[in-house]
Amino acid sequence: MVLGVVKETFPGEKRVSVIPQVISSFKKMGLDVIVESGAGEGAYISDKDYEEAGAKIVSRDELLKSSDIITYVKAPGADKNNIVDIDIMRKGTVVIGMTEPLANPEVAKIFAEKGIISFSLELIPRITRAQSMDVLSSMATIAGYKAVIIASELLSKVFPMFMTAAGNLMAARVFVLGAGVAGLQAIATAKRLGAVVEAYDVRPEVKEQVQSVGGKFIELGLETKEASDKSGYAKEMSDEFYRKQREMMLRVLEYTDVVISTASVPGKKAPILITKEMVEKMKPGSVIVDLAAEKGGNCELTKPGEIYEYNKVKIAGVINLPSTVPVHASQMYSNNVKNFLSLIVKNGNLNIDLSDEIISSTLVTKDGEIVNPLVKKALG
Repeated sequence: MVLGVVKETFPGEKRVSVIPQVISSFKKMGLDVIVESGAGEGAYISDKDYEEAGAKIVSRDELLKSSDIITYVKAPGADKNNIVDIDIMRKGTVVIGMTEPLANPEVAKIFAEKGIISFSLELIPRITRAQSMDVLSSMATIAGYKAVIIASELLSKVFPMFMTAAGNLMAARVFVLGAGVAGLQAIATAKRLGAVVEAYDVRPEVKEQVQSVGGKFIELGLETKEASDKSGYAKEMSDEFYRKQREMMLRVLEYTDVVISTASVPGKKAPILITKEMVEKMKPGSVIVDLAAEKGGNCELTKPGEIYEYNKVKIAGVINLPSTVPVHASQMYSNNVKNFLSLIVKNGNLNIDLSDEIISSTLVTKDGEIVNPLVKKALG
């Protein structure tokens, strides 16, 4: 079987789905590896690096026509620019990558009509055995770290407390909204930089996790065990819940220097947690870094892809942060792909065992049909 690694086409995307260091693992699985010319350029990986690792460099057209398995970072569905790839693929080709199947389920219909077998890595279940394949967690780790770095650049203060001959400088106060993987990494990074860090999440079970990375868990009296589904992802709450949450958070935002918001619900628009009125009551010179910008943003005033100032508060609608750290992001993503492939490729042959929860959860299309129940539901 032939594994193809494409060059990403999403604007500004610098990651690559497979790095040279894992190609030897694919060969042990019985796979020959071909790579589109220039696929690794954004992550500072040359075609020669891939060739020295045992891969063959080819054109995109040749790769799409001759690959049995094709890996992407942003596959068709997550990237509208590469949907045309599906027309060139052979029936039975396996596509692996992030496809945004719940936000753009109509693309799954195109995969099915063409007879493509597609796996969406965003649907990896939150179980212990799947942690090494969890691309959302890997990329959220990068995003949480980078969000703090961006905040430190935009803030008009230093993060740590300084005691100097010229006087004492008080530590910046950072408030992290959402204590998932990105939030926890943001807490840990801000703490390492010397900030006083507080965090809030609707899930009370994350309190100990927040404390373990150096943050103080803010209890608003609204935490509920109903806020996460059985897979560990946050659930969408009622409008009334979010209204009460905003009222309670206002007293925290009034003394905060940096807010990093990370709250999102798979396949849904991000909940508005910070309103225009709340921003207007924040301190002049404070900063909001909205990691949910790609899904509309947690702040009512967020402009995806832009950093601007409103009422002397800087609002950063950052998007695709993992791509800004392409070397390590590609390394982590590539290892996730390698570990996932070890489940579905045995001795050079495709082995789709639907009794395996990881495989059944991520499989979206097969045999000309949409087989994933979540994607079917999204299509109505």
